[in-house]
Amino acid sequence: MSPDTLFAAGLFAVVSSVTPGPNNTMLMASGVNFGFRRSQRHLWGVNLGFTFMVLCVGLGLHSVLDRFPQFYELLRYAGSAYMLWIAWTLASARPAPAADTDGGNTPPTIQPMGFWAAAAFQWVNPKAWVMAVTCMSTYLPPDAGMAQVALLAGLFMVLGAPCSAFWVGFGQAMRGLLQDPLRLRIFNITMALALVASLYPMLTS
Repeated sequence: MSPDTLFAAGLFAVVSSVTPGPNNTMLMASGVNFGFRRSQRHLWGVNLGFTFMVLCVGLGLHSVLDRFPQFYELLRYAGSAYMLWIAWTLASARPAPAADTDGGNTPPTIQPMGFWAAAAFQWVNPKAWVMAVTCMSTYLPPDAGMAQVALLAGLFMVLGAPCSAFWVGFGQAMRGLLQDPLRLRIFNITMALALVASLYPMLTS
């Protein structure tokens, strides 16, 4: 893989990872509701889960799935249903008291997404599929071996992690402005609506 191709792939990884989407919307909401430390499992579930997905696509999963287009339909509607459930959970949750959000005796009303849930979410995330397929079909040479596939997947992990962390950190920085329960409730509803809006391109494609 030439340095120019690697640079272009890295640029694609940064731009696609840092722009708004379901993952970043949920990570920012987690930063607001739970802070940076408690969002770490969610953060690494996203990054390692997506890295594994890119690796699988590069090793031929996309070619296999092209033979079964009905599987894409199943993913599309299953992903939509799951994202609607997440949006409803976020919008309807009662904000936790300030004393509880950092580990008080009373559990918070909502909980941070765990590592495995965040990793599994990548497989029903429409933006993740677009990113993985675009990356491998555009930057992977036709005669590429395992090492080049792993290099591209690792590129997403190394460059995508700080992009995801930025959204969690941005949410953490907003916590001071959202201490008021009403403001936090409005924020959570807004994030839930953003998740629902992100379904439009997938359902109309």
